[in-house]
Amino acid sequence: MPVFTLFFILALLITTATRLWLSQRHLQHIRLNRDTVPPDFSDRISLESHRKAADYSSSKTRLNIFHSLLDAVLLLAFTLGGGIQMLADCWQGILGDGLWRGVALISSVLVISSLLEMPLSLYRTFVIDARFGFNKMTLRVFLADLSKQTLLLSALGIPLLLGVLWLMARMGEYWWFYVWLAWMGFNLLLLTIYPTIIAPLFNKFTPLEDQALASRIEALLKKCGFKSQGLFVMDGSKRSSQGNAYFSGLGASKRIVFFDTLLARLNHDEIEAVLAHELGHFKHRHVIKRIFSMFILSLAALYLLGWLMPQTWFYYGLGVTTQGTDTALLLFMLASPVFTFLFHPITSLYSRKHEFEADRYAAENASSEALIQALVKLYNDNAATLTPDPLHSIFYDSHPAAVQRVAHLRSLPGND
Repeated sequence: MPVFTLFFILALLITTATRLWLSQRHLQHIRLNRDTVPPDFSDRISLESHRKAADYSSSKTRLNIFHSLLDAVLLLAFTLGGGIQMLADCWQGILGDGLWRGVALISSVLVISSLLEMPLSLYRTFVIDARFGFNKMTLRVFLADLSKQTLLLSALGIPLLLGVLWLMARMGEYWWFYVWLAWMGFNLLLLTIYPTIIAPLFNKFTPLEDQALASRIEALLKKCGFKSQGLFVMDGSKRSSQGNAYFSGLGASKRIVFFDTLLARLNHDEIEAVLAHELGHFKHRHVIKRIFSMFILSLAALYLLGWLMPQTWFYYGLGVTTQGTDTALLLFMLASPVFTFLFHPITSLYSRKHEFEADRYAAENASSEALIQALVKLYNDNAATLTPDPLHSIFYDSHPAAVQRVAHLRSLPGND
């Protein structure tokens, strides 16, 4: 057995075992704390709501265990099980050599994976979310979303994939740099067109009609030096009863979006505080920093792929005998998460640091107590567990745990 095959199997075993172990820890920690509301929340969240959040989080975690096992089985089937090689031979016979063979190979792997994972998505939406009262989506809406997503991915993804494969084949030794430039341009384009072209395909966006709230928001935006193309309300209740708010877009396309479910639940002080938190991300340039980090990491990844592509052991070690730009790109896409999973705590820590900074900005420009009240309502309404396993949170959570976040807000100056 090739050395790289052994290395790959070992990495897959470590990654899968760690994911399963973290899930079991999370389930046990939630179960042990199910009957006790944390003291900071005992006067605002009932024991019944706390138990509901624990049960909801546990149900999602158990589903994630199946997802982890399915991911491992699919990866083995596509690589060492010969799936990629079989598909490559099939498309070779139909399309011969060329760019379209690569597009067909990569697309077919993605389609097969999506189809096999769809039952888990359906179960999450129509069983778990429905059981806990969150799902508002009908099967018709689900299928309509799926059709739109498929068409959109085809319209955007196939030209991108063709371009990437062409650059890999034609740009010589430094193809990875040209692919990186194309990838950067594509992502910046998506960020620019998402608010006005892509998002409206799935949801309805209407201008904020509450003039008193709009005036407060405009004053806050002016105070913080933020310019947007408008304040919009999204019909999030079409799919879920859970609430949220976000910024989207770059440059002149920036807009602020509130879920209708959020506006129905929070008062004006709380909405202003939530918006101030989002403005904190803008003021601290978190979006720019994350985009820059993504571009640096993608450049390093493409450089690594450029080094791996001519290495015969890379293909044979992953069960593929057909060497080419398409198989190299596909193997790298599938196998790299196995080798990078243990770095998740670094990216999660970076994200949680940004959340603390945005909370501080909100406390300075709005009200920390109003933000606490808003967060408690959102934790309660979204059935977010207040007692996640600390180690599980370190790996997966982009936001600080509820207890840590509220404690941090209460420790800020002016909140004595």
